Amino acid sequence: MALLGAQMVITLIVVSVFQKLGTFFSLARWLLCSTGLVRYLYPTDNELRQLAGIPKLSKEKSKGKKGSRFSEHSEVFRIPRSLDVPLESRKISPLDVIHLRFYSEYQWLVDFALYSGLVFLMSEAYHSFYPIKDEVNLCTVWCMLVLGFATKVLASLTVQYFKGEESVGERSTVIVAAFAYLLIAMMIMVVDERNLESGLETAYQSFNTSAARFLGNQGLQSNGPASKLVLKFFIALWCGLIGGLFIFPGFRAARMHYDLLKHYEVSRIRRLLLNLSFASPFFLVLLWVKPVCRDYLTVRIFSGMTAPLMTDGAFDSMRLIAVIVVVLHRLLLMPLYLQAYLNMAYQRVQEQRKEAGRITNHELQEKIASVFFYLCVVTLQYVIPIFCCLFFAFLFKILGGLSWSGTTLPLESPALFDSDPTGGDDSTTIMQSAKQFTLALDSLKQVFTMEVSRGVLGFALWWSTFAWFSSSFLGILYQTYFRHA
Repeated sequence: MALLGAQMVITLIVVSVFQKLGTFFSLARWLLCSTGLVRYLYPTDNELRQLAGIPKLSKEKSKGKKGSRFSEHSEVFRIPRSLDVPLESRKISPLDVIHLRFYSEYQWLVDFALYSGLVFLMSEAYHSFYPIKDEVNLCTVWCMLVLGFATKVLASLTVQYFKGEESVGERSTVIVAAFAYLLIAMMIMVVDERNLESGLETAYQSFNTSAARFLGNQGLQSNGPASKLVLKFFIALWCGLIGGLFIFPGFRAARMHYDLLKHYEVSRIRRLLLNLSFASPFFLVLLWVKPVCRDYLTVRIFSGMTAPLMTDGAFDSMRLIAVIVVVLHRLLLMPLYLQAYLNMAYQRVQEQRKEAGRITNHELQEKIASVFFYLCVVTLQYVIPIFCCLFFAFLFKILGGLSWSGTTLPLESPALFDSDPTGGDDSTTIMQSAKQFTLALDSLKQVFTMEVSRGVLGFALWWSTFAWFSSSFLGILYQTYFRHA
């Protein structure tokens, strides 16, 4: 109970800091307004008239039938598409981003993820001196909340593709991607765990055994509460949902990566870092392929050595640290990718100059202004897959019994409790309520053992990384071979 109280103190400290400093400092606002991002301003009607040589209408001719007052925004005129339109640039300020679409969701998610990460770091530092035994780690709740909020926001972004008549292609892409990932997930379910370290078989056996023992201890006879086929089917449905939600974030990241390397001068070191950042999720996926990584590093004994390079615990810690390093690398490069997205306004004007015909002033202004208007949407599509991988890794570490030093807690079946915490007394006291709550948690731990958590969360982390990389890879294929075919 002392450790649980210490966790509550850590949580209260972070919450108080969140309330006090949240109004003065916001990581989400800092990423958009203090990293040197530049946006392009659309030209006014007067500037377009001067460039196209169109005389300005007089106030009398521009009045409507009802004698409305002259308004520059009501004028609609056409200009050549090949017109050279210079765009003025300006640094993004806090007043510019407040009115952007999904800005409140973006600010809340990024700031909450920051404070959840602080809770995790403080708890890990505290538990390194005072290890947790029977208490519940409150970091689990924070990590689950971040994952829930991230999934909700990403689902709300994906729902936008199902609204309106102009998004038929995007809607079909999401549906096809969801079914394609569902098929891939069902194919992965039949792969032997000696090849792919999914952990689902071991998790199912542990869950079925512990659940049957728990039900038997309660006087209920059961060989297992759930069928393996049914559980794997629901896991495959979750995989298909994640694949459908990740498809457009992957396409967006691929488009920004492609534009960043093609249209702008990038030094060799920065180009290497960008390519390494893009390919790094693929190396994370390989860490779960046993013949490629685990067997090679923990089983094979090289010539001149008496033991493998790593123990199983050290390999698990290395894999966990690799996920965090890749996530931090992506976050550090985020301003470059966002600037590549903002530069799309300039690219659209340059591509339009190669087209024939004419365009209205409102269409041109909307084409330029829409890039900045959807900046928060693009930023959410960039950071949500990163947050999913990061906080699945945190849960994998907490509930899977892993450590940073290479030691792993043994997978032991807990003892089953069948005692009555009330002691037969009808009067309910605070201590008895606490005992009942503790017994409920212990009962939950009997069913969802560390082995179950390690298998399910390890697979969730691997699948999130796989969907993150595969959707970006499909986006690069589209940009390279289909969009410019």
